[in-house]
Amino acid sequence: MLEVLVEYLAQGFLIMLAISMPCVLVAAGIGLVVGILQAVTQVQEQTIAAAPKILGVFLVIVIGGFGFIRLLTNLFTDGMALAFNVVPKNDSYVLSYDYSKYTSTYGNLAPDKFRNNKDIDYLMKNPGKIPFIRNEERIKDLPSNRMPNPRPDLVESKKIMGN
Repeated sequence: MLEVLVEYLAQGFLIMLAISMPCVLVAAGIGLVVGILQAVTQVQEQTIAAAPKILGVFLVIVIGGFGFIRLLTNLFTDGMALAFNVVPKNDSYVLSYDYSKYTSTYGNLAPDKFRNNKDIDYLMKNPGKIPFIRNEERIKDLPSNRMPNPRPDLVESKKIMGN
């Protein structure tokens, strides 16, 4: 089974190279030609090389676009066939259909889930409150008596007003 997955991964890398290689080669070729022309004319401008490269790569994508899409579609179809036809037939990678009767959703955590509250009514009555394990932690989180936006004192007011 692992060999099939590695082969599919290798096929994905080859398709990635098949799609990207024409774009990279065209950009490199255009860069070489523009570099030679810049050396001959002694015009050393970085932005001159960018526009022909962009145009060349765009034309490669337009011309080979349907072929690229066909390659990707075939890879996706092979991947779905592998995922839904090959992998489920391999017993070592797939759980049995009745695996849920041998497992527990919460395991042993269910009784201890709300160990910080004696009963669940506290959470139901106070939905915005943070449940705490110890009462000391609850005391630490008391809101302050200050207003949300306190007014500046006299010295700060003078600095703000520029006096």
